[in-house]
Amino acid sequence: MKISHKRKVQLKLQKHIKAAKSASTVVAKKEAPAKAVKAEKPAVEQKTEAPAKVVADVSLTPKQQQVLDIVRQNAEGINPKGIGLAAGQEDSKAASWATGALKKLAEEGVVERIQSGNKVLYKAL
Repeated sequence: MKISHKRKVQLKLQKHIKAAKSASTVVAKKEAPAKAVKAEKPAVEQKTEAPAKVVADVSLTPKQQQVLDIVRQNAEGINPKGIGLAAGQEDSKAASWATGALKKLAEEGVVERIQSGNKVLYKAL
């Protein structure tokens, strides 16, 4: 391996590490003022939670938004294959297409995962 290539790789790694450190310090700085505001005015805290949900909906990818819309249309619950078929995917790829987006939505708390035996249904919260 050439030395110039090694140097380029090392520079890229250093930039990546510096970027990760600066991102973590920015997050830490943003959290501190938010906690102070919550401690001072608990009534404002309730009002800030509602816009946070709107921001979460806005920050979804188009695929996640499409999956969420389909889940909301089916109030009784729908399985991943049904979501994929409703989105216009092929029969063989429908379930796997929807699964990734459903996992992210479940982690964010927008969608509830209900498992009974081998069947899995998703409901909007």
